[in-house]
Amino acid sequence: MELQTTVFNIAIITVVVAFLIIFTSKKVDYADPMAKPSMFVTVIVSLVTMILNTAKASLGEEKAKMLTPYILVLWMYIFLSNISGLFGIESPTSNFSVTILLSFITWVLIQITIFRYSGVKAYFKSFFEPIPVMLPMNIMGKFSTMLSMAMRLFGNITCGSIMMQLVYMGTQNLSKAIVGLFGASSNFNFMAPIMAPLLHIYFDLFAGFIQTLVFVTLTIILIGNEIPDTEKN
Repeated sequence: MELQTTVFNIAIITVVVAFLIIFTSKKVDYADPMAKPSMFVTVIVSLVTMILNTAKASLGEEKAKMLTPYILVLWMYIFLSNISGLFGIESPTSNFSVTILLSFITWVLIQITIFRYSGVKAYFKSFFEPIPVMLPMNIMGKFSTMLSMAMRLFGNITCGSIMMQLVYMGTQNLSKAIVGLFGASSNFNFMAPIMAPLLHIYFDLFAGFIQTLVFVTLTIILIGNEIPDTEKN
């Protein structure tokens, strides 16, 4: 059985994320609290504090502290996956199996939160509200969040990947046409380094960051919506 290339790409991103977690943890843990912090430690602490404060607004302090490590790992994994095209690696998030798994984890956390604060009886009772005939619609609605999050991330990253492939095909043909004007022939795509960098910045860096922000923000908000206000305060 032949493994898909995406499996190796997923493994590479996973190893990179694991290395970054271990590296940053060591740097922060062994930093001298009595000395002036290095720029690296300052940036990491500021980033963690910013995400923790953002999560507090929707989840409350206790749940924010509990979920912030997961949110940080989610941030790192999705963002690195989205920008992996810059390093010649096909983005794992352009594979629907990956995005549906990430969405499933968020969906499970939402269901656990509902169980925790509404109870099992109220959870299953909600499938028959406001009237029993709404059961099929309520079941579809329960899973629609997971599917929409997975489709949004998969669709946007795949679209960016296809656009960049078209850019390279177009610049390849343009390079051949220019060389042909001088009566020569060459497969060297010299137009790509001129036109591709700015498009990489948009489709990989900008779109990759925005899609990471959207996925993580939805995760925080959707979980927070199931937590009573009294628990958040």
